[in-house]
Parts: sequence; structure tokens; C-alpha cells
Amino acid sequence: MKIIILVIICLLPVSFSISQIKTETDIDTAYQNAKKGIYWALSNIPEKKSKLENDLIANDKLCASVKLDKEINGIRIVSVGFNNSNEVTIKIFKSFDNLAKEGYLKGYKIEELDFSKKK
Repeated sequence: MKIIILVIICLLPVSFSISQIKTETDIDTAYQNAKKGIYWALSNIPEKKSKLENDLIANDKLCASVKLDKEINGIRIVSVGFNNSNEVTIKIFKSFDNLAKEGYLKGYKIEELDFSKKK
């Protein structure tokens, strides 16, 4: 009887660690999908539109939902990554100056993108 109880006590933490590893893997995959949405938005900044929304789909599964809004002096991106029943949200703000320095605004004139200046 003591041996059975001892075996059960030893196996209990192992079962918890296996489920934690599965959950962590699912969250990491959702995080990677959210990052893909951020990179997609940065490489698809619209010239004329002030908003952009798109869903990234691979293998008939929703990977990420992306929203890009142009604001005064920059852009705001919200990307929600999905994996199974998990979702991870990443929100970033990048100024037009930083976007130009990082090479995302090639061919754009910052004066045209800056909504704080009236034309």
C-alpha cells in the first residue's frame, strides 16, 4: 500500500509538468504568429489609407489578426496571434522617424504621412 502511494506521489508532478510544457508550447506558437502579424503590417504600410486590417491565414487556420492605424507622428499596430484556443496580443507604436531609419518608409515622404500638419 505504501509503495502505491509513493508511486502516485512521484508521478503527480510529472503529469503537471507535461501539461505545462504543452501550454507553454501553444502560447509560444501564438506569440510567434502575433509577431508574424507585426512584421506583415510593417512591410505593408499603406500610402494613402489611415487604417489597415487583415487576417493572416495558413493551412485554413487563422494565424493572426492585424490592425494598423496611422496616428499623429507614427503608426500603431495591434496583432493578435492564435494557436488552438490560445491568443496573444502584441501592441506597438512606431514613430515615422524610426520607421524611416529602419527602412520601412522607402519612397514615402514623412511630411505626407504626418497628420499633425495641415495641408
